[in-house]
Formats: sequence, structure tokens, C-alpha cells
Amino acid sequence: MKEWITGRNPVCECLRAGRRHFFRLLIAQGVEEKERINEIMAVAQAHRLTPERVQGAALDEFSENPQGVALQASEYPYADLEAIFSLAEKKQEALFILMLDQVQDPQNLGTLIRSAEVFGVHGLVIPAHRAAGVTPAVVNASSGASEHLLIAPDNLAQAIDTVKARDAWVIGLDMDASATPLAQTNLKGALVIVVGSEGEGLRRLVREKCDLITSIPMKGKIASLNAAVAGSIVLQAAAAAR
Repeated sequence: MKEWITGRNPVCECLRAGRRHFFRLLIAQGVEEKERINEIMAVAQAHRLTPERVQGAALDEFSENPQGVALQASEYPYADLEAIFSLAEKKQEALFILMLDQVQDPQNLGTLIRSAEVFGVHGLVIPAHRAAGVTPAVVNASSGASEHLLIAPDNLAQAIDTVKARDAWVIGLDMDASATPLAQTNLKGALVIVVGSEGEGLRRLVREKCDLITSIPMKGKIASLNAAVAGSIVLQAAAAAR
């Protein structure tokens, strides 16, 4: 299967990562060859991909704001837990994983992928079913960070058992009044952060398998944060602790 990636950052990062097969690169006529466009063309040349100049309107069928560039590529190359474990070992770092329990919104998924990549997460685990996958919209929302992050579809409950066997501490994020405040949560060592869905939060079985539930204290009049913002805050705190 082939799909179209649009947007200057997503296209550039897709080419830079080189994890997919590439078929066509379309650039709108009149787009100046500078900065990101120049970088895209240079990396495309390294992949022996010749840019094609087209009318700008021809790119509108691929997304609402293609930014004058579209890349036809193979589908997203998912990884598995073993690949994530191997990366942590290769880097000689304590395991750092983000798990998402049925996050549905592509924008939230993209934001969490971007945060995970920025804060040094070794890999992301998502449910194999009933959750958003890595579509072109998610690649765009992540600003191309998805291309550099290992993402593994799996059964979350089973994946938690697997990481626990490697002595990882599994921390769920919820707004429960009984949860341990984030500032009092130990985020050092081998760590898995589990973020629940936008509406339902953590499913019962997933929550029960967590070693600890943490929460972000709220001082304003708004009762909660969305999944992407809350997850990003915890990832930053974990990165600082590491």
C-alpha cells in the first residue's frame, strides 16, 4: 500500500528517517527552493528520487494544507516490543516507554508522538485495535516525529506484563483523587508511562496492571487537561528525572 505525506516538516523527516520506500515527490510550481524545500530536495536526491513540479492545486487532494509538497511513500513501518528493548540496550539507557490506552484523536496521537520523540522515549506502544494508528494525518500532527520513533501495536495488558518482566516500573496517568501527585512520583529507572483515552481514561484491566497511578494537580477552574497535554507534562517530568 502507498500513501501521501504532505507538509514540509513531515515530508522532510520522512525522507531523513529513510524507514519507508519512496515513489514520488511532488513540489508545487512557484515554491521557492530555499530552507526546508532545499533540504527536502537534497535528501530526495540521496534516495534517487526526482522531484516533479506540479500545479499547486494538484496537491490539495492529499490534505488541506500541503505546504507545496507531497511525498508518496509506503505505509508506516511499525515495530515491536523487542525492537524497543533493543534500542534501549543499544543506547545503554534505562527503558523508557509510552503506552497509549485507546487514544482516538489523530491530533492527540500526533502530539504525544512528538513529545515522546523529543523527550527521549525509546518506543511507543498502542493497541492493535480500537485506537488511532499512524496515518498521514498523524504524521502531519507529529511534524514528522513519527518517522523517528519506534511504534508497536500490541495488546496493552500483555505488553505491560512483558515490560514488568524486565523490571520496568509502570505508571498510569489519571485524574483520580486517590492518585499520587506527579511531584511525589518516582520517575527514575526503567519506566513505562500509560496514558488513557480522551473520554474514558484508563481501562480497568490496564489500570489494575499499573504499579502506580499518578495525577497532575489542578489549581485552575478547568477540571482536566486533554490526553496529549497531560501525557506531555508527565513525559517531560520523567525526562528531567532521568
